[in-house]
Amino acid sequence: MSRVRTALFLAVALSAGPAFAAEDVSKVNGSITAEAGQTYGDLETVNGSIRINGGATTDQASTVNGSIAVDDKAVTGGLETVNGSIKLGRDVTVNGGVETVNGSIFVDRGGKVKDGVATVNGAIGLVATQIGGGIETVRGDITVGVDSHVRGGLRVQKSQGMFNIEPKRDPRIIIGPNAVVEGTLVFERPVKLYVHKSAKIGAVTGATAQSFDGPTAPKD
Repeated sequence: MSRVRTALFLAVALSAGPAFAAEDVSKVNGSITAEAGQTYGDLETVNGSIRINGGATTDQASTVNGSIAVDDKAVTGGLETVNGSIKLGRDVTVNGGVETVNGSIFVDRGGKVKDGVATVNGAIGLVATQIGGGIETVRGDITVGVDSHVRGGLRVQKSQGMFNIEPKRDPRIIIGPNAVVEGTLVFERPVKLYVHKSAKIGAVTGATAQSFDGPTAPKD
């Protein structure tokens, strides 16, 4: 009988699902901090920054006016801001995309982003990072750094609508040592494209690649 009761107890527990659901955190004015090693639902604020400490697990994180910082080994959903930068530490996993309008994006070593990375006004930098989607910007520089792998191509779009303002200089696009960009590299505006001799890229449309062999790309 004890075995029967144990089996029934386990069946009921499994059918009931998790003992608790991770709570969302939502604010209008104020920053949000996800504590190290803890689990959260969505993190949302309007006027404030978001910090996800090391080893924390969250669903999506988004703000309008504020930056997003993710410390080492955290796991998150998609990350979005309008006015602010997004910076990921080492070995961070993002189960979604990373997007900002006015701000830079940086993903450190061991980072994994399931979808794409996109900005309008802001630089994008990757170091030994895996990007499951593509990279897009309008006026920002892009550095696909050493040992990075981008699976969805790369696009620099022409300014349109409210963003139809030409940059003061051509964006610098750097594909670094041992980096890989699968798919097409499409440039709808003038850029300066530098590709390391050890890098592997797809077809290029709208630009002429300049090869380099040192640890850094030539200065303009």
